[in-house]
Amino acid sequence: MSTATSEKTAVSALLERTRELLSRRGNDDAFPLRHVERCFELSSFEVNILLLCAAMELDSSASEVCLSESGVAYPTFGLAFSSFPDSHWSATAQHGALRRWRLVELGAANSLIAAPLRVDEWVLHYLMGVSTTDDRIEDLIQIIEPPSILPASYQVETTRLARMWGADNQAIPLALLQGNASVDKRAVAATAAASCGMSLRLVDVTRIPVSRYEREETIRLLERDAVLSNSALLLENDTETARSFAERFGGRVAVVARNAFPCRLRDSEVFTVDRPPSDEQAALWRHALGEDIAMRCNGSLDRAAAHFSLDSQSILAAAQRIVENDGRDIWTECRSSGRASLEGLAQRVETAAGWDDLVLPPASMDALRAMTAQVRNQDTVLRRWGLATGVTRGLGVSGLFHGQSGTGKTLAAEVIANELEMDLYRIDLSQVISKYIGETEKNLCAVFDAAENTSAMLLFDEADALFGKRSEVRDSHDRYANIEVGYLLQRMESYRGVALLTTNMRSALDTAFLRRIRFVVQFPFPDQALRRKIWSRVFPPSLPTDGVDLDKLARLNVPGGNIRNIALSAAYMAAEANAPVRMTHLLASARRECAKLDRSPAEQEIGGWV
Repeated sequence: MSTATSEKTAVSALLERTRELLSRRGNDDAFPLRHVERCFELSSFEVNILLLCAAMELDSSASEVCLSESGVAYPTFGLAFSSFPDSHWSATAQHGALRRWRLVELGAANSLIAAPLRVDEWVLHYLMGVSTTDDRIEDLIQIIEPPSILPASYQVETTRLARMWGADNQAIPLALLQGNASVDKRAVAATAAASCGMSLRLVDVTRIPVSRYEREETIRLLERDAVLSNSALLLENDTETARSFAERFGGRVAVVARNAFPCRLRDSEVFTVDRPPSDEQAALWRHALGEDIAMRCNGSLDRAAAHFSLDSQSILAAAQRIVENDGRDIWTECRSSGRASLEGLAQRVETAAGWDDLVLPPASMDALRAMTAQVRNQDTVLRRWGLATGVTRGLGVSGLFHGQSGTGKTLAAEVIANELEMDLYRIDLSQVISKYIGETEKNLCAVFDAAENTSAMLLFDEADALFGKRSEVRDSHDRYANIEVGYLLQRMESYRGVALLTTNMRSALDTAFLRRIRFVVQFPFPDQALRRKIWSRVFPPSLPTDGVDLDKLARLNVPGGNIRNIALSAAYMAAEANAPVRMTHLLASARRECAKLDRSPAEQEIGGWV
């Protein structure tokens, strides 16, 4: 009996030395061991097991003590049961705190009681007061710092989230962050976490393992890290993997979600974070730029704040670049900073054409100028004058340009974009339309979301391919095709930017689209007078010509696009001959262009050219 007492005293002394060593890492209430005990609700028996495992790494005599007690030179559950009071079998279970939170690792053995125990390396570092991140999850997380400034319009939702996360409640609901302020959701979550004394960690959901065992292991490690570091998690990925992770994660977590989704394992609460209004954006610009630069570009600042709807963090980042570039134009910076989000989704069209390059009947020109005026004055009419109050749909400017190929539809879009100093993006149908169910809508959603974030102008060339008439449902293909058209109707109506559609076949478009389009502009085939005007503008003053007769050229019955092709081809022929452009060059070029159209020019069209 005296021997057993002596051996138990040796184990107790080992634990006392280890506890004393660990206690030097903080005061009695805050040193890491006590924090681990409190966070994971460890019993005194479980704390002693953890101390025994830590002693193996910190005390050179630990293996001798274990050997003298149990016959093996390492800690085991068997040694713990024979050495410590208040023992309980649940400490050995997988769902028990020690194993569930991966505080100790169980080695291979034929018996649970005889298996070697080892303290987790990261836990040991934590107990010793070393702030590190477990390398198994280090690449998955990124610490998000709270912003230096947050718009007043975000305060309500930020306070709500902080109140929910700060509640002393085991069942914290899942936070679903919705709204169009994509970047600022981070800022709101980080600010809410900081107000609760927590940090925010962004999780890269795409790197979470696919296999069930590895995924569960990663969730446990992330959960342990969040508990010990007193942090909340943010998932910026609304995939099924992200949803499953968020539901199974036991701590405070927020998910950036397009739509609220049903949660089976925990409650959820929705928080809406929309981009701040233009007056708040203007105030942010002035704050970030500083008084001197803000005064220098005051006019462009108000104009940019009214047109470009940006997240507050995007404004702060853009302002920093402007300051570094000694007052670069705000409008230019806003245009260039937003382009990355649309790259790969649409093709940016370089715009250099002006109103003088367009040759159309007066009615068509008036409609285009009216459309331009509406885009320019959107902020004044909708926000300042209050015509958007209580309205959520139909606030954007949309136009349908219809007419034969070559009559100037795409050119008109370039003219409007150039006049308004906006980026024009042509939607690449090959990148949008998919044979897989639901993928077309998903691709279109990405395009519209990116365009709203960049305030770009969207051009749907050959729009009848996307906006065609819905048909009677005869099979599943018809049903899903109609769903795509229905989705486009909804997004076109809710889109607040500028969307232009061009088509050669107006009759092929669904009539529901026509009701939602604000401007319908016809591009008629040009008559002889308009063709003469086009010919007169297609030759720049720097182009050498000799004997070019505009009246004769105007007899050729082709639209403006073909006229430009003829002039360009003739110029190349003249350059090769080292001569000015003559009617002979234009005649040869006209014959080739008409051949492309599968017709031959009539005698009354080209008679007398040479």
